[in-house]
Amino acid sequence: MPGSAPRPPRRSTLLRATTAAAVAVPLCTAGWFGWRALDHSDPTGATAAPAIASAGPVPAGTASGSPLTPPVTPPPTAEAAPEPPAPAETPSETPGGTPAETQGGTPAAPITPAASAPAAGAAGLAGRTVLLDPGHNPGNSAHTAQINRQVDIGNARKECDTTGTETNAGYTEAEYTLDVSRRARAILTARGATVVLTQDGDRPWGPCIDERARAGTDAHADAVVSVHGDGGPAGGSGFHVIMPARVVAGKADNAAIVEPSHRLGLLLRDRFHAATGEPYADYLAKDGLDTRSDLGGLNLSTAPKVFIECGNMRNSADAKRMTDPQWRQQAAQGIADALTAFLTTQ
Repeated sequence: MPGSAPRPPRRSTLLRATTAAAVAVPLCTAGWFGWRALDHSDPTGATAAPAIASAGPVPAGTASGSPLTPPVTPPPTAEAAPEPPAPAETPSETPGGTPAETQGGTPAAPITPAASAPAAGAAGLAGRTVLLDPGHNPGNSAHTAQINRQVDIGNARKECDTTGTETNAGYTEAEYTLDVSRRARAILTARGATVVLTQDGDRPWGPCIDERARAGTDAHADAVVSVHGDGGPAGGSGFHVIMPARVVAGKADNAAIVEPSHRLGLLLRDRFHAATGEPYADYLAKDGLDTRSDLGGLNLSTAPKVFIECGNMRNSADAKRMTDPQWRQQAAQGIADALTAFLTTQ
């Protein structure tokens, strides 16, 4: 009624107003702190490092007009496949010049195809057959009666085989020739050739020189190389290639192979020298080449064939090279390259 005293506000209305104010203040304060946390600029406008997230939830709101949404974590990317381990390096000499193997033992370096190859390509020798003849045999010295037997070589008679030579430290020619022949076989096989060895350490002695010559015919070989190390004077060094002289006598008739054997010999001289750096022999032959009529393996062969004396094992410098597995790999490379060139240019 007019003129009467005002009534006090109702209790429920006052309580609601007070409660609303109490809720509004903390929310505004939290919103301000949330905006500061998401704004990465300091008062000067420089970019600051993001604030470390608190353990509590981030209040919803706006920052510079943008919704306050949690950052999107990109999906994990696939890791690159690990690279395969690098292949083990070929062992070299140990300090002091001692080969990384026991002389007279198993070669330390693996017998693998060499990385380089002529233009013939991986299958360039497909359909071709090569005979490699590792000179002598590690077991010959224990079978002297068998290897001393005389055999017919057409224009003479000679011992079935010999023990071969060795370095002053006892590394034998037979061990050297077998190792190099196996290495050359690996290279030639990788190029597509069929490679046959006259012996692969699978015989107690031999074979005899006439059987070695016959092996080329039996294998239908396109080319043959007989691998040797020389036992020359200690003061002489270097390598040389032996080619067949024409022999038509008795059971020997090599007239058809003399010319192609000379071509093979020239290629072998040049490729072996390029691969190893070994000089031509300075104690016999001429320009690294020799021609002989007294070797049964050449007299009786029906396939183009040459011998290579890869160095003088009685010379200290040559012996050091020939007992090095890495150098033997180079020697095998030179032999394989020569055979490849011969068979792809016929």
